[in-house]
Amino acid sequence: MSARILDGKAIADALIQDIKQQVEEQRSAGQRAPGLAVILLGADPASAIYVRNKRRACETAGVLSLSHDLPAETSQAELLGLIARLNDDPQVDGILVQAPLPGHIDAATIIEAIRPDKDVDGFHPYNIGRLAVRQPLLRSCTPYGVMRLLHTTGVALRGLHAVVVGASNHVGRPMALELLLAGCTVTVCHSATRDLAGHVARADIVVAAVGRPEMVQGAWIREGSLVVDVGINRRPDGSLVGDVEFAVARERAAWITPVPGGVGPMTVASLLQNTLEAAKRH
Repeated sequence: MSARILDGKAIADALIQDIKQQVEEQRSAGQRAPGLAVILLGADPASAIYVRNKRRACETAGVLSLSHDLPAETSQAELLGLIARLNDDPQVDGILVQAPLPGHIDAATIIEAIRPDKDVDGFHPYNIGRLAVRQPLLRSCTPYGVMRLLHTTGVALRGLHAVVVGASNHVGRPMALELLLAGCTVTVCHSATRDLAGHVARADIVVAAVGRPEMVQGAWIREGSLVVDVGINRRPDGSLVGDVEFAVARERAAWITPVPGGVGPMTVASLLQNTLEAAKRH
Protein backbone atom coordinates (compact mmCIF):
# COMPACT_ATOMS: atom_id res chain seq x y z
CA MET A 1 0.00 0.00 0.00
CA SER A 2 1.22 3.47 -0.84
CA ALA A 3 -0.27 6.39 1.05
CA ARG A 4 -2.32 9.10 -0.60
CA ILE A 5 -0.62 12.49 -0.47
CA LEU A 6 -2.19 15.29 1.54
CA ASP A 7 -1.41 18.14 -0.84
CA GLY A 8 -1.24 21.11 1.50
CA LYS A 9 -0.40 23.55 -1.27
CA ALA A 10 -3.49 22.73 -3.31
CA ILE A 11 -5.76 22.82 -0.25
CA ALA A 12 -4.20 26.10 0.94
CA ASP A 13 -4.58 27.68 -2.50
CA ALA A 14 -8.28 26.84 -2.47
CA LEU A 15 -8.67 28.28 1.03
CA ILE A 16 -6.89 31.50 0.04
CA GLN A 17 -9.21 31.86 -2.96
CA ASP A 18 -12.18 31.48 -0.61
CA ILE A 19 -10.71 34.16 1.68
CA LYS A 20 -10.20 36.42 -1.37
CA GLN A 21 -13.87 36.05 -2.28
CA GLN A 22 -14.96 36.94 1.26
CA VAL A 23 -12.68 39.98 1.28
CA GLU A 24 -14.11 41.13 -2.06
CA GLU A 25 -17.62 40.74 -0.68
CA GLN A 26 -16.69 42.84 2.35
CA ARG A 27 -15.23 45.56 0.16
CA SER A 28 -18.29 45.51 -2.12
CA ALA A 29 -20.36 46.13 1.00
CA GLY A 30 -18.29 49.24 1.75
CA GLN A 31 -16.03 47.69 4.38
CA ARG A 32 -12.25 47.96 4.39
CA ALA A 33 -9.91 45.09 3.61
CA PRO A 34 -8.45 43.19 6.59
CA GLY A 35 -5.04 44.52 7.66
CA LEU A 36 -2.09 42.36 8.75
CA ALA A 37 1.03 43.95 10.26
CA VAL A 38 4.14 41.78 9.88
CA ILE A 39 7.20 42.63 11.98
CA LEU A 40 10.59 41.22 10.98
CA LEU A 41 13.72 41.81 13.06
CA GLY A 42 17.08 41.32 11.39
CA ALA A 43 17.99 39.57 8.17
CA ASP A 44 17.72 35.85 8.97
CA PRO A 45 17.38 34.23 5.52
CA ALA A 46 14.78 31.64 6.56
CA SER A 47 12.66 34.26 8.34
CA ALA A 48 12.87 36.54 5.31
CA ILE A 49 11.54 33.74 3.09
CA TYR A 50 8.69 32.99 5.48
CA VAL A 51 7.71 36.66 5.67
CA ARG A 52 7.90 37.04 1.89
CA ASN A 53 5.56 34.07 1.45
CA LYS A 54 3.10 35.55 3.93
CA ARG A 55 3.15 38.90 2.18
CA ARG A 56 2.58 37.28 -1.22
CA ALA A 57 -0.37 35.33 0.20
CA CYS A 58 -1.81 38.61 1.51
CA GLU A 59 -1.60 40.12 -1.97
CA THR A 60 -3.37 37.11 -3.48
CA ALA A 61 -6.16 37.20 -0.89
CA GLY A 62 -6.64 40.96 -1.00
CA VAL A 63 -5.47 41.39 2.60
CA LEU A 64 -3.59 44.62 3.33
CA SER A 65 -0.02 43.74 4.32
CA LEU A 66 1.77 46.31 6.48
CA SER A 67 5.52 45.68 6.63
CA HIS A 68 7.72 46.64 9.57
CA ASP A 69 11.28 45.49 8.85
CA LEU A 70 13.50 46.42 11.78
CA PRO A 71 17.24 46.03 12.41
CA ALA A 72 18.30 43.09 14.58
CA GLU A 73 19.59 45.46 17.26
CA THR A 74 16.13 46.95 17.84
CA SER A 75 15.57 47.04 21.60
CA GLN A 76 12.76 45.21 23.34
CA ALA A 77 11.35 48.55 24.49
CA GLU A 78 11.26 49.81 20.89
CA LEU A 79 9.55 46.64 19.71
CA LEU A 80 6.99 46.85 22.49
CA GLY A 81 6.34 50.48 21.54
CA LEU A 82 5.62 49.48 17.94
CA ILE A 83 3.27 46.71 19.08
CA ALA A 84 1.41 49.17 21.33
CA ARG A 85 0.88 51.49 18.36
CA LEU A 86 -0.35 48.64 16.18
CA ASN A 87 -2.67 47.48 18.97
CA ASP A 88 -4.32 50.91 18.82
CA ASP A 89 -4.38 51.20 15.02
CA PRO A 90 -7.94 50.58 13.73
CA GLN A 91 -6.58 49.60 10.29
CA VAL A 92 -4.65 46.67 11.79
CA ASP A 93 -6.63 43.50 12.49
CA GLY A 94 -3.67 41.16 12.99
CA ILE A 95 -0.13 41.50 14.31
CA LEU A 96 2.56 38.94 13.54
CA VAL A 97 6.10 39.07 14.93
CA GLN A 98 8.26 36.66 12.93
CA ALA A 99 10.23 34.13 14.98
CA PRO A 100 12.95 33.48 15.90
CA LEU A 101 13.71 36.75 17.64
CA PRO A 102 17.20 38.06 18.50
CA GLY A 103 18.56 36.78 21.81
CA HIS A 104 18.03 40.05 23.68
CA ILE A 105 14.26 39.93 23.04
CA ASP A 106 12.04 37.87 25.36
CA ALA A 107 9.58 36.08 23.10
CA ALA A 108 7.00 35.46 25.84
CA THR A 109 6.86 39.17 26.68
CA ILE A 110 6.33 40.07 23.03
CA ILE A 111 3.57 37.50 22.55
CA GLU A 112 1.69 38.73 25.61
CA ALA A 113 2.03 42.36 24.48
CA ILE A 114 -0.08 41.69 21.39
CA ARG A 115 -3.78 42.27 21.96
CA PRO A 116 -5.47 38.84 22.03
CA ASP A 117 -8.01 39.92 19.39
CA LYS A 118 -5.10 40.80 17.06
CA ASP A 119 -3.02 37.72 17.89
CA VAL A 120 -3.43 36.05 14.49
CA ASP A 121 -0.57 33.63 15.21
CA GLY A 122 -2.76 32.24 18.01
CA PHE A 123 0.14 32.19 20.49
CA HIS A 124 -1.25 34.43 23.25
CA PRO A 125 -2.05 32.56 26.50
CA TYR A 126 -5.61 33.92 26.27
CA ASN A 127 -6.17 32.27 22.90
CA ILE A 128 -4.50 29.02 23.94
CA GLY A 129 -6.69 29.05 27.05
CA ARG A 130 -9.84 29.58 24.98
CA LEU A 131 -8.90 26.51 22.94
CA ALA A 132 -8.27 24.52 26.13
CA VAL A 133 -11.81 25.18 27.38
CA ARG A 134 -13.35 24.39 23.98
CA GLN A 135 -14.21 28.00 23.15
CA PRO A 136 -11.63 28.83 20.45
CA LEU A 137 -11.32 32.27 18.91
CA LEU A 138 -8.00 32.86 17.13
CA ARG A 139 -6.32 29.47 16.84
CA SER A 140 -2.63 28.60 16.50
CA CYS A 141 -2.02 28.61 12.76
CA THR A 142 -0.08 25.38 12.27
CA PRO A 143 -2.35 23.12 14.36
CA TYR A 144 -5.41 24.79 12.81
CA GLY A 145 -3.97 24.09 9.37
CA VAL A 146 -3.26 20.47 10.30
CA MET A 147 -6.88 19.97 11.35
CA ARG A 148 -8.06 21.31 8.00
CA LEU A 149 -5.75 18.84 6.26
CA LEU A 150 -7.07 15.94 8.33
CA HIS A 151 -10.69 16.85 7.63
CA THR A 152 -10.06 16.78 3.86
CA THR A 153 -9.30 13.05 4.09
CA GLY A 154 -12.95 12.34 4.88
CA VAL A 155 -11.86 10.13 7.78
CA ALA A 156 -14.04 10.47 10.89
CA LEU A 157 -11.60 11.65 13.56
CA ARG A 158 -13.79 11.18 16.62
CA GLY A 159 -12.58 8.28 18.73
CA LEU A 160 -9.26 7.85 16.93
CA HIS A 161 -5.99 7.65 18.86
CA ALA A 162 -3.72 10.54 17.95
CA VAL A 163 -0.06 10.75 18.92
CA VAL A 164 1.65 14.16 18.83
CA VAL A 165 5.44 13.95 18.81
CA GLY A 166 6.66 17.26 20.24
CA ALA A 167 5.28 19.46 23.00
CA SER A 168 6.21 23.02 22.00
CA ASN A 169 3.95 25.93 22.90
CA HIS A 170 3.50 26.89 19.25
CA VAL A 171 2.69 23.48 17.77
CA GLY A 172 2.66 20.40 20.02
CA ARG A 173 0.50 21.65 22.88
CA PRO A 174 -2.16 23.48 20.84
CA MET A 175 -2.12 20.53 18.40
CA ALA A 176 -3.10 18.21 21.22
CA LEU A 177 -5.92 20.59 22.19
CA GLU A 178 -7.21 20.74 18.61
CA LEU A 179 -7.27 16.94 18.41
CA LEU A 180 -9.08 16.73 21.74
CA LEU A 181 -11.63 19.20 20.41
CA ALA A 182 -12.17 16.87 17.45
CA GLY A 183 -12.92 13.97 19.80
CA CYS A 184 -9.61 12.13 19.53
CA THR A 185 -7.84 10.31 22.35
CA VAL A 186 -4.50 12.11 22.50
CA THR A 187 -1.01 11.12 23.59
CA VAL A 188 1.72 13.78 23.62
CA CYS A 189 5.29 12.51 23.36
CA HIS A 190 8.35 14.59 24.27
CA SER A 191 12.01 14.31 25.28
CA ALA A 192 11.19 12.33 28.44
CA THR A 193 8.84 9.86 26.73
CA ARG A 194 9.72 6.19 27.07
CA ASP A 195 9.14 3.84 24.14
CA LEU A 196 8.38 6.46 21.50
CA ALA A 197 8.27 3.76 18.85
CA GLY A 198 5.57 1.89 20.78
CA HIS A 199 3.38 4.97 21.12
CA VAL A 200 3.67 5.80 17.43
CA ALA A 201 2.94 2.20 16.44
CA ARG A 202 -0.42 2.32 18.25
CA ALA A 203 -1.53 5.62 16.68
CA ASP A 204 -4.30 6.12 14.16
CA ILE A 205 -2.99 9.66 13.64
CA VAL A 206 0.64 10.77 13.98
CA VAL A 207 1.60 14.44 14.04
CA ALA A 208 5.38 14.92 14.13
CA ALA A 209 6.66 18.33 15.24
CA VAL A 210 10.12 18.04 16.80
CA GLY A 211 12.46 19.62 14.26
CA ARG A 212 14.75 16.60 13.96
CA PRO A 213 15.33 15.04 10.53
CA GLU A 214 13.43 11.76 10.10
CA MET A 215 13.30 11.14 13.85
CA VAL A 216 10.04 9.23 13.47
CA GLN A 217 11.03 6.06 11.65
CA GLY A 218 8.80 4.78 8.89
CA ALA A 219 8.78 1.27 10.35
CA TRP A 220 7.01 2.62 13.45
CA ILE A 221 3.98 3.81 11.47
CA ARG A 222 0.83 1.76 11.88
CA GLU A 223 -0.74 0.36 8.69
CA GLY A 224 -3.53 2.62 7.45
CA SER A 225 -2.76 5.57 9.73
CA LEU A 226 -2.80 9.31 8.95
CA VAL A 227 0.65 10.92 9.13
CA VAL A 228 1.19 14.67 9.31
CA ASP A 229 4.79 15.90 9.23
CA VAL A 230 5.15 19.44 10.58
CA GLY A 231 8.96 19.39 10.55
CA ILE A 232 11.10 20.93 7.85
CA ASN A 233 14.84 20.34 8.13
CA ARG A 234 17.65 21.21 5.74
CA ARG A 235 20.34 18.60 5.25
CA PRO A 236 24.00 19.48 4.56
CA ASP A 237 23.42 18.87 0.84
CA GLY A 238 20.66 21.49 0.85
CA SER A 239 17.74 19.07 0.52
CA LEU A 240 14.68 19.38 2.74
CA VAL A 241 13.26 16.54 4.84
CA GLY A 242 10.63 16.32 7.54
CA ASP A 243 10.58 14.74 10.98
CA VAL A 244 9.20 11.48 9.51
CA GLU A 245 11.10 8.97 7.39
CA PHE A 246 8.86 9.64 4.42
CA ALA A 247 9.77 6.91 1.93
CA VAL A 248 9.16 4.06 4.39
CA ALA A 249 6.20 5.69 6.16
CA ARG A 250 4.44 6.24 2.83
CA GLU A 251 4.32 2.49 2.24
CA ARG A 252 2.47 1.95 5.52
CA ALA A 253 0.21 4.98 6.01
CA ALA A 254 -3.13 5.67 4.35
CA TRP A 255 -2.48 9.42 4.09
CA ILE A 256 0.75 11.40 4.50
CA THR A 257 1.91 14.99 4.03
CA PRO A 258 4.95 15.76 1.88
CA VAL A 259 7.84 18.01 2.92
CA PRO A 260 7.81 20.63 1.56
CA GLY A 261 4.29 21.29 0.29
CA GLY A 262 2.33 19.82 3.17
CA VAL A 263 1.79 21.72 6.40
CA GLY A 264 3.70 24.93 5.52
CA PRO A 265 1.20 26.35 3.03
CA MET A 266 -1.66 25.52 5.41
CA THR A 267 -0.01 27.55 8.17
CA VAL A 268 0.03 30.62 5.91
CA ALA A 269 -3.57 30.06 4.81
CA SER A 270 -4.66 29.72 8.45
CA LEU A 271 -2.90 32.99 9.25
CA LEU A 272 -4.99 34.75 6.61
CA GLN A 273 -8.14 33.02 7.86
CA ASN A 274 -7.40 34.29 11.37
CA THR A 275 -6.83 37.81 10.01
CA LEU A 276 -10.17 37.72 8.21
CA GLU A 277 -11.94 36.43 11.33
CA ALA A 278 -10.30 39.15 13.44
CA ALA A 279 -11.43 41.80 10.95
CA LYS A 280 -15.02 40.55 11.08
CA ARG A 281 -15.01 40.80 14.88
CA HIS A 282 -13.50 44.28 14.79
